[in-house]
Amino acid sequence: MAPREARGEAVVRELLPGQSVALLRELHLVGRDGNLHADSLRKLKQVNHLVQLLAPAILEARERHAEPALLDAGAGNSYLGFILYELFLREPGSREVLYSVESRPELCARARERAERLGFDRMRFVEAALSDAGDEVPDRLHVVTALHACDTATDDALVLAVRRNADHVAVVPCCQAEVAAQLKDDPKAASEPWPLLWAHPIHRREAGAHLTNVVRALALTSFGYQVTVTELTGWEHSLKNELILGRRVHREHRGARAQLTTLLRATAVRPKIVRDLLPELLP
Repeated sequence: MAPREARGEAVVRELLPGQSVALLRELHLVGRDGNLHADSLRKLKQVNHLVQLLAPAILEARERHAEPALLDAGAGNSYLGFILYELFLREPGSREVLYSVESRPELCARARERAERLGFDRMRFVEAALSDAGDEVPDRLHVVTALHACDTATDDALVLAVRRNADHVAVVPCCQAEVAAQLKDDPKAASEPWPLLWAHPIHRREAGAHLTNVVRALALTSFGYQVTVTELTGWEHSLKNELILGRRVHREHRGARAQLTTLLRATAVRPKIVRDLLPELLP
């Protein structure tokens, strides 16, 4: 079956309230012919679903804080950041500042030029790896999101969120290879029957990705976040579709930390989020 596209009036039906075709054209999501082609339509659906899920967090931050700090981690082409700005930061009375952190200089420069041209003056572009953002990012963040930050970049986004006391976190992981590589390098480190789960390469890849996200969810919970793990969109729009949402409700959760300790000892993995935030839990 041919990939689905949106043409003519169908393009407008894909938009969120307040979203413009003009911005999507600027982002090269809408083509020169005025249509949303298959890849762009999939990307827009992913971004728009995440925007809808972030809306309550942004509105809560606006109510509670004088100048809420939002952070788009591993921003890439900054599709998410620009769409968030159009839908929320251009509203009368909005005070949010949106930080986009991206390590590739050409993407950062292009996004900075686009923001200046569009008058999106409360966007800040930080050219750095997430682990090196330093004082270019506020000490206190309120909403942190990462859409398809690759492999351990998702861990870096979560570490930054925890260390800067973010109230809300929303990440959609991508290309989770670190734990799978650990399972391959030392397949017998865990006691039986655990190694049976990753004896074959395809199982190792899937088990590594699943284990990575379970560890991430438990790590967030241990720092007092109420965590929900679900899918972002229908699987027909993306295979990288697992969504981890966190809202800070406590200072810590000792029960979750104990569960994480048990899981790490049983599987003998050493994910980056644990090495950075909870090294004392590693055997």
